[in-house]
Amino acid sequence: MTLSNLNIMSSESEKTLEHDKSNFLTGTVVAVQANYYWVRLAATEDQPILLCTRRSLLKKIGQRVIVGDRVQVEEPDWAEKRGVISQVLPRRSILDRPPIANADQILLVFALAEPTIEPYQLSRFLVKAESTELEVCLCLSKSDLATSEVKDYWWKQLSGWGYEPIFISVKNEIGLSEINYRLSQKVTVVSGPSGVGKSSLINQLIPTVEIRVGAVSGKLAKGRHTTRHVELFELPLGGLLADTPGFNQPDVDYVPKELAQYFPEIRGKLAIDRCQFNDCLHRDEPGCVVRGDWERYEHYLDFLGEAIDHQTQMSQQSDPDAVMKLKTKGKGEAKYEPRLDTKKYRQESRRMRQQSLQSLKNDIENLMKSDED
Repeated sequence: MTLSNLNIMSSESEKTLEHDKSNFLTGTVVAVQANYYWVRLAATEDQPILLCTRRSLLKKIGQRVIVGDRVQVEEPDWAEKRGVISQVLPRRSILDRPPIANADQILLVFALAEPTIEPYQLSRFLVKAESTELEVCLCLSKSDLATSEVKDYWWKQLSGWGYEPIFISVKNEIGLSEINYRLSQKVTVVSGPSGVGKSSLINQLIPTVEIRVGAVSGKLAKGRHTTRHVELFELPLGGLLADTPGFNQPDVDYVPKELAQYFPEIRGKLAIDRCQFNDCLHRDEPGCVVRGDWERYEHYLDFLGEAIDHQTQMSQQSDPDAVMKLKTKGKGEAKYEPRLDTKKYRQESRRMRQQSLQSLKNDIENLMKSDED
């Protein structure tokens, strides 16, 4: 199913929809394209989808409408299947990248083969998923291509990280019943790198959906991106599934002191004992109970370094004096302009050039004199 046919899902029958013609209805935004929103209505017999615009007032007050939002719809036109969004109801959760509201959990999909798992990349995705504060369900696809030794290895590995992966095979229909159980009656966001079988899994879970499946690049052994927008699909057993664009390296844009909470191993250590300092970053502080020889500690240090660099960069951008200079014009006008790197752009003065030349001349004379001696 694509955006182009979302608004004609119920068009098999040509009869006019008979619904409660009240002025106010509620529904869920299942897809967004430009300034149009596909809203699946609730509390109606067949839950039709309306193509909606939004009130100009929402735009004026800066109210975004994103996939997953529960909204109030006015002026439904049942013949044309159109409506107007007049209000966004309170959200219980929100993700920024990708923008999804009211999600309950993240289904993180990685492949056991084609492409094989990169531990560092998997760790990065897991930390990003943990930072959402949603429940994380880890799924390892293409299990039919992996040996029992490989599957045992990753079970022990990930158990040490604090996760119990679900091994699935879309081709052989392995593990799909467990996935269906975990997704039932929940709003789930599917995430993971490209080429691991997310689209194939969704096609299997929701037979009425046809998502384009991409191949894996033979040269780079990485998946090609196939999903280009966020979209919610209804599961046969209840619940909604959000397919999101695949990407290879999530950003590490966390607050440094909060990063430790995104590692189950660290949470377990701190539940037993506490560090000497409340603001411990678990790097080189004395009395730290986290620092030590455990598998993902190097990952934590790398991510912490990135988080500190990101925070420093953001602090500089938020401080006008750090990257901007105040320039005053005539009639009392003043504005900020970019501050140039003086070391890079300032020309060397004549005095400095003469001193440099004299210093170079003295060095040459001393060298010649030492050669003569």
